[in-house]
Amino acid sequence: MTRRLNWARLAIGLGTLSLVAGACQSDVTAPKRQPAVDAVTARSMNGAAGQMPAFYDGELFTVNMKEQPENASAALIAHNGSINQIYASNDLDDEQDFVPVLDAIQGDGFNPLWRQNLIVFNSGFTPHQFHSDTEVLAAAAGPNPEITIVATDEVYRCAVVGHK
Repeated sequence: MTRRLNWARLAIGLGTLSLVAGACQSDVTAPKRQPAVDAVTARSMNGAAGQMPAFYDGELFTVNMKEQPENASAALIAHNGSINQIYASNDLDDEQDFVPVLDAIQGDGFNPLWRQNLIVFNSGFTPHQFHSDTEVLAAAAGPNPEITIVATDEVYRCAVVGHK
């Protein structure tokens, strides 16, 4: 009886591990699946409601964003030196004027945490879409920068869930 119970636990554990590993990976080459969305999932920022487009090096991806609690964000900013950056026109919880820009995805210095940075266009410059973090940083540089980058105290857990 104990042997059968141990095998059952092992099978359940391996199945759970497989599900978790599959959920944490992003297959950006696979066609986007349309999941069945019920009323609870639609409201959850862990589900479809947290999905939005984002540019990375000129390519458009679908990402799932979830803001971390305020105390967790503060601790992450203070103690995690590898947080990625996401550049947005508005707070990520709000509708965006432009598609946000990521500075990393899986395979390129990826950490599933992003610190929100707001892009503010300086006087005399016409707001427009950026397509890469290189463009964003170049626009913020020089003696007469096109934009000002405002680092916020918000950290988001972000998963790249598809390629547009």
